[in-house]
Amino acid sequence: MIRACLWVMRACLWVMRACLWVMLALALWSCDEMNHQPRYDSAEASTLFADGKSLQAPPDGTVARDAAALDAALTRRPPMTAALLARGRDRFQIYCVPCHDASGYGRGTVPARGFPQPPSFHSDRLRGAPSHYVVDVITNGYGVMFSYADRVAPADRWAIASYIRALQLSQNADAAELSSEDLAALDATGTGIATDAEVAR
Repeated sequence: MIRACLWVMRACLWVMRACLWVMLALALWSCDEMNHQPRYDSAEASTLFADGKSLQAPPDGTVARDAAALDAALTRRPPMTAALLARGRDRFQIYCVPCHDASGYGRGTVPARGFPQPPSFHSDRLRGAPSHYVVDVITNGYGVMFSYADRVAPADRWAIASYIRALQLSQNADAAELSSEDLAALDATGTGIATDAEVAR
């Protein structure tokens, strides 16, 4: 009698385990729906919206969560520091050098392959332009240059504008404004500034 009861109990446990495994298998099979869920590919037609497009523009008046901070960063010019110039140089080499070249004359590799040559940063017009003009061009584009607003953060736009100012100064500096120590340092590196008399020779 006891043996029969034990056998029945073992049989019940086996059936319960089998049922549990079946339920788990069904649950896992139903989770596979996540791999096959209905979705739209980019720019695919859709019957969900009245205009038949799957990609919808944001509703009028939509504002990005960080829009206020980005706008504030665009209107607030950071103080000139060595760290700002270093950051500007880094960003300039990434985003600007292909077209504007490392010195800012507009002779980069992109215009060398047939793209329109950008203006030189050393022209009188751009030397006289305010720094926020450079920030505005990076933000909105100019001519054939497209906007870099989605690539360059507002603070980095100011850093690039500051570095362009340093480039302009480096190419248009008056030797008379340099101290004797700076002139001696330039001569020691072999990059001394030639005087007008030396150029005339």
